Amino acid sequence: MPGHLLVADDGSDAVRYLAQELLDRGHQVDRATSAAAVERAMLDRPDLLVLDAGVHSTDVVRQLRADPLTAWLPIVVLTELQDPAGRALLIASGADDVVTRPYDSLELMARIEGTLRRSADIRAVSPLTGLPGNHRIEVEIAARMASGSPYALCHVDLDEFKGFNDAYGFSRGDGLLLLLAACLQRAALRMGDPTPFLGHVGGDDFVVVCRPEQAEPLCSRALEEFARLSLDHYDEADAAAGYLETKDRRGEPRRTPLCSVSIGIALHHGGSGDHRALVAVAAEMKTVAKRERGSYVAVDRRG
Repeated sequence: MPGHLLVADDGSDAVRYLAQELLDRGHQVDRATSAAAVERAMLDRPDLLVLDAGVHSTDVVRQLRADPLTAWLPIVVLTELQDPAGRALLIASGADDVVTRPYDSLELMARIEGTLRRSADIRAVSPLTGLPGNHRIEVEIAARMASGSPYALCHVDLDEFKGFNDAYGFSRGDGLLLLLAACLQRAALRMGDPTPFLGHVGGDDFVVVCRPEQAEPLCSRALEEFARLSLDHYDEADAAAGYLETKDRRGEPRRTPLCSVSIGIALHHGGSGDHRALVAVAAEMKTVAKRERGSYVAVDRRG
């Protein structure tokens, strides 16, 4: 998987050859001096840093880890340190991998690209639910379309979630999102093979990609379980009343319905096509579902 790499060193021939080899393998590679590594990483926002800063490597790594803009940045350090304690100090300071010179170029390349791949996998998931995020969702939908096989795309949205957050706070809101994710996951696992794909777009939006015949049973099971278990996330009096007492933007009191779930389903019947068009149809069907009271599943049956 090609990435944007920053190689920071003080003019080593070996590192120059490394940068060229990374370029030859399809990566975008920028060079910087070790003294400029922190500033360049903040400005360029690379996917990974290869750092050869000698005795100052630990200081550079600590600076990068201390700044929110670069705290996540994967760092592979090249070093002449032979003693385990010195390498352990680099790892403790925040380096993802430490490679001792002289190194084997094939092994180094594998470790750099392995770190890059693991970082991409981590960044591709939702930090709240642990489900695949936008990039992974896009890849999955495009791959299904490219295969030419029939599939269904379900766009899931939690209604009245803002009112829930306003009444109970973000912590309890996160709990409700996790419940919806769990209901969708359990419903997906009950569908058998092939197991449907579940992703978290962000906020209160989820996506399910599955076989066409799996879509409606999966959504029905998830909605049924969510309707039953979500009541436990409300104060008893609110659950009994069937609404929340909140305020609108002008500060006027209003009754907010309990959270429900709207799902739009778009069907691809096979063959080639543009996966983005199917995404648009699923979003359109979700809008149709949101016009109904309570939880609702709208399926595009226009053929």
